[in-house]
Amino acid sequence: MDQKDQRRRLGSNDFDIEDELLEEAVDTVVEGAERLNRKWPELMVTGFFGGIDVGLGILAMMLVKQATDSDILAGMAFGIGLLALKLAHSELFTEEFLLPLNAVIAGQGTVVQIVRLWAVSLVTNLLGGLAFISIIVLALPNYHQTLVDSAMEYMDQPSLVVMIALSLLAGATITLGTRMQQGTDNDVVSAILCMISGLLVIGLGMLHGAINAIIIFAAMLAGAGITIPDFLYWFAIVIPFNMLGGLLIITLPRLVRTHRILKAVRTGDISLEELEDEAE
Repeated sequence: MDQKDQRRRLGSNDFDIEDELLEEAVDTVVEGAERLNRKWPELMVTGFFGGIDVGLGILAMMLVKQATDSDILAGMAFGIGLLALKLAHSELFTEEFLLPLNAVIAGQGTVVQIVRLWAVSLVTNLLGGLAFISIIVLALPNYHQTLVDSAMEYMDQPSLVVMIALSLLAGATITLGTRMQQGTDNDVVSAILCMISGLLVIGLGMLHGAINAIIIFAAMLAGAGITIPDFLYWFAIVIPFNMLGGLLIITLPRLVRTHRILKAVRTGDISLEELEDEAE
């Protein structure tokens, strides 16, 4: 049995690829196309509620952090916000780069649409988070110092190299965590993955532009000595490297392994409908 025959034996499709990878490619293209083609109101509301869901996670993080002084437990508590994102079908910036990219490469969307998705998601995440965290700051004055301390830890980095590395790790971790969640229909497993993602991102002090920015906004409202130029400098460094972390470390390798399928759809060698039938 030669290599090609062996591949066909392992997969029943015509692409000489494992059935699981074919199914993954189909699912990501279909869901990615749906996200890219959202109407403006749907896109903005989805991102806005993503910021609110993150705010819920920050609320849980504050409670546990102040009660235990443990970054590890606070990170696990923050996982509630990531679980809320999944259950509410909200959108967090860097959460899932693979879906829209696969759709664009397969010819089911455009570069303009993907830029619109990422830009609107980021802006509305920040607005939703700011709205929710403002209420938290007003309602819970006893937690102001916890917010300020957390924000200052994100802002005060020992060096630019450390800052870039923590940003890369955060982008990769959030993207991979979301990708793993999409591989299971088990709610218990999803909840565990959310807690693990929160544990890593918050517990290790990684820098995530959307998540940390909401905490920094809260600290500024609570009276922290953080100026807008300080925040903008921090933000301008963190966001690009969050994107690079999610795109280069997690997304690119997955694109390589399914590129033949995406190319076939783009060139018209097989339609998306036929590809869906092939994956069943």
